[in-house]
Amino acid sequence: MERLTRKKHIYPVTACLLSAAFFGALGSSFIYGYNLSVVNAPALYIKAFYNKTWIERYGEPIAAETATLLWSITVSIFAIGGLLGALSVSSIIRVLGRKGTLLLNNSFAIIAALLLSLGEKAKSFEMLIIGRFIIGVDSGIALSVLPMYLGEITPRHIRGSIGQFNSILICLGVFTGQVLGLPELLGQESRWNYLFSFLALPATLQLCVLPFLPESPRYLLMERRNEAGAERAFQRFLGKKDVSQELEEVHAEARAQDNLHSASVLQLLKTPAVRWQLITIIITMACYQLCGLNAIWYYTNGILREAGFAENILPYITLSTGAIETLAAIISGLVIERIGRKPLLIFGFSAMAVFFSLLTVFLNFQDSVSWMPYLSYICILAVIASFCSGPGGIPFVLTGELFEQSYRPAAFMIAGTVNWLSNFAVGLLFPFIQKLQSFAFLVFVVVCILGSIYLYLVLPETKNKTFIDISQSFSKINKIPVSSPGHEMELVLSIKPDMNGKVKHVAKMESSF
Repeated sequence: MERLTRKKHIYPVTACLLSAAFFGALGSSFIYGYNLSVVNAPALYIKAFYNKTWIERYGEPIAAETATLLWSITVSIFAIGGLLGALSVSSIIRVLGRKGTLLLNNSFAIIAALLLSLGEKAKSFEMLIIGRFIIGVDSGIALSVLPMYLGEITPRHIRGSIGQFNSILICLGVFTGQVLGLPELLGQESRWNYLFSFLALPATLQLCVLPFLPESPRYLLMERRNEAGAERAFQRFLGKKDVSQELEEVHAEARAQDNLHSASVLQLLKTPAVRWQLITIIITMACYQLCGLNAIWYYTNGILREAGFAENILPYITLSTGAIETLAAIISGLVIERIGRKPLLIFGFSAMAVFFSLLTVFLNFQDSVSWMPYLSYICILAVIASFCSGPGGIPFVLTGELFEQSYRPAAFMIAGTVNWLSNFAVGLLFPFIQKLQSFAFLVFVVVCILGSIYLYLVLPETKNKTFIDISQSFSKINKIPVSSPGHEMELVLSIKPDMNGKVKHVAKMESSF
């Protein structure tokens, strides 16, 4: 058999790939991040609207307990919607594919924007609650489908960097919600409903661009058996005409799998070959929510007040948290292919444990030392930067990388379920954790340390590896026999029928996927 010298071809990032990453994340991750922060600025105005509507309906002010209940439902129903969205992903994606599901998801965002922005005019606080639920569904679907799509359309040498568009746009969404919520912009009693109207803009932009971009070539080839469509998609994403090696690698992955159809959640749970991948994703995604970042937002304004900052300038100072988030996520995206996923995750969780410990010390001395609140605020910024350097985005990248094609939808469904259940658990448990006062952060120190230890012991590095290579990295811990390296790839890359049906040998080259 004729052999040629193996060459590694690194192709430049194409406009098509960047457009798919940016506009895909703009109509998905950005909306999720925006909804994390957008309700903070108009909270008092929304509560006043609830009271005014109650008086008009029933002729008396709303009881304090009822007002608290309605506001709690308004905030927490977002996570319930997210859970429902995550649970529905596997079924929707099987019918519509990756791109089709993202496009459908925009309808949820636009409907939610209409309900949330028109609720005041309709004198219906129920519209706001339903709108928050629907935008939660949108976010639950988006956080599962987008990382899957980005992981499947991207060459492996930049898969982490493109995957971090998810995290970057989440942070940018949070920051945009903070900026638009300023009193000079939309954070006023007469304008707060426009904060929710803004949700329709990123969804509309995605609807205008994404239909003209290709579907995931892996989905087209392995699940739809559409080789011609997969070839065209590869050509556009990679910016080259000859994509035979990429197609052959996907064929090799297909041959290596027992089942080419999407596995159910039950099948995934029963499969020994992916047991530790699944455990790793569950632990990483739980740590993503339980590491304490949500608790930081509760303490930020209090620490700034202790430092002597006037109440009216607090919104402008807290903008620094959103800016630090976005900057750290961008830096993470730039260095992830040099440093790797595993080091960034371990560094992020470990650094959070260190700064949470320091914050606990500083908070205990805050009343006795005048400049201590400034150190506390620096620690808060450091915790946020540490989170966004790795733990804030890499769990979504890993979920796409640790599983082969047939298991991926079910894996994202489980990861999304863990994510939203953990988010809901934080909301339930946080009032009890608050009773520990400044020592509350020690709970999160334990979570971060345990997460770091697990990742150090179990997680292999996935940087620049094919999906088959990553699966084989878990073979030993899963106690599954390892086939000879690249055996299935050999079968596909070395033997290929010619036009007359005869078998001929083809040269071996390293694929970019």
